[in-house]
Amino acid sequence: VQLQACGGGLFQAGGSLRLSCGATGSFVNVNATGWYRQVPGNHRELIGVLAEGESPHYAGFAQGRFTISRDNSPDTVFLDIVNLKPEDTAVYYCNMVITTAPGAMLGYWGQGTQVTVSS
Repeated sequence: VQLQACGGGLFQAGGSLRLSCGATGSFVNVNATGWYRQVPGNHRELIGVLAEGESPHYAGFAQGRFTISRDNSPDTVFLDIVNLKPEDTAVYYCNMVITTAPGAMLGYWGQGTQVTVSS
């Protein structure tokens, strides 16, 4: 199983972006997805998670400007950010909890995609 994230780049403050993360390979089901971000020198912080059949849950800082959604066909998760701010500059990572076989559930990380927001 591999996760491929894309959509990063250079953005203007006040703008918006959509990141996507797709899962490829052989697996049974994507049970949960999440987005994280990391600034050099800081720990990786959770933005939000979306479990199958549930509504998304967001970290406090992400309420209002961040939206996580999912497309099951293919297995892709999205992160929309509006009203971008320079402090959103970070490497963004996707995470999926995937059932690879009956009774086998593993967590996978995407490779990270750089988002830079200029003022």
